[in-house]
Amino acid sequence: MKTYVDQDTCISCGMCVSSCSTVYEFNDDGKAEAQVDVVPEELEEDARQAAEECPTSAIEITD
Repeated sequence: MKTYVDQDTCISCGMCVSSCSTVYEFNDDGKAEAQVDVVPEELEEDARQAAEECPTSAIEITD
Protein backbone atom coordinates (compact mmCIF):
# COMPACT_ATOMS: atom_id res chain seq x y z
CA MET A 1 0.00 0.00 0.00
CA LYS A 2 1.15 3.55 -0.71
CA THR A 3 0.11 6.87 0.78
CA TYR A 4 0.41 10.47 -0.33
CA VAL A 5 -0.38 13.80 1.34
CA ASP A 6 -1.74 16.54 -0.95
CA GLN A 7 0.37 19.55 -0.03
CA ASP A 8 -2.27 22.02 -1.29
CA THR A 9 -4.94 20.52 0.94
CA CYS A 10 -2.90 19.82 4.11
CA ILE A 11 -3.50 22.35 6.89
CA SER A 12 -0.70 21.06 9.13
CA CYS A 13 -3.04 20.00 11.93
CA GLY A 14 -0.63 17.19 12.87
CA MET A 15 -3.24 14.49 13.44
CA CYS A 16 -1.55 12.06 11.04
CA VAL A 17 1.92 12.77 12.40
CA SER A 18 0.79 12.20 15.98
CA SER A 19 -1.19 9.04 15.21
CA CYS A 20 1.24 7.41 12.74
CA SER A 21 4.65 9.07 13.04
CA THR A 22 6.44 6.15 11.42
CA VAL A 23 4.62 6.89 8.16
CA TYR A 24 3.92 10.65 8.31
CA GLU A 25 6.16 13.55 9.29
CA PHE A 26 6.28 17.31 8.82
CA ASN A 27 8.39 18.58 5.94
CA ASP A 28 10.38 21.84 5.82
CA ASP A 29 7.22 23.73 4.81
CA GLY A 30 5.41 22.53 7.93
CA LYS A 31 3.09 20.26 5.97
CA ALA A 32 2.65 16.55 6.57
CA GLU A 33 4.13 14.11 4.09
CA ALA A 34 4.67 10.39 3.81
CA GLN A 35 8.19 9.39 4.81
CA VAL A 36 7.98 5.90 3.28
CA ASP A 37 7.46 4.78 -0.31
CA VAL A 38 5.51 1.72 0.74
CA VAL A 39 3.64 1.54 4.05
CA PRO A 40 4.84 -1.44 6.11
CA GLU A 41 2.09 -4.03 6.44
CA GLU A 42 1.96 -3.68 10.22
CA LEU A 43 1.24 0.07 9.87
CA GLU A 44 -1.39 -0.10 7.13
CA GLU A 45 -4.33 0.15 9.52
CA ASP A 46 -2.79 3.15 11.31
CA ALA A 47 -2.17 4.89 7.98
CA ARG A 48 -5.74 4.19 6.84
CA GLN A 49 -7.10 5.56 10.11
CA ALA A 50 -5.00 8.72 9.73
CA ALA A 51 -6.42 9.17 6.22
CA GLU A 52 -9.98 8.72 7.47
CA GLU A 53 -9.48 11.20 10.32
CA CYS A 54 -7.74 13.88 8.25
CA PRO A 55 -10.01 16.95 8.54
CA THR A 56 -9.30 18.06 4.96
CA SER A 57 -9.04 14.59 3.35
CA ALA A 58 -5.50 15.46 2.23
CA ILE A 59 -4.22 11.90 2.66
CA GLU A 60 -4.62 9.49 -0.21
CA ILE A 61 -4.18 5.71 0.09
CA THR A 62 -3.57 3.39 -2.84
CA ASP A 63 -3.30 -0.38 -2.69
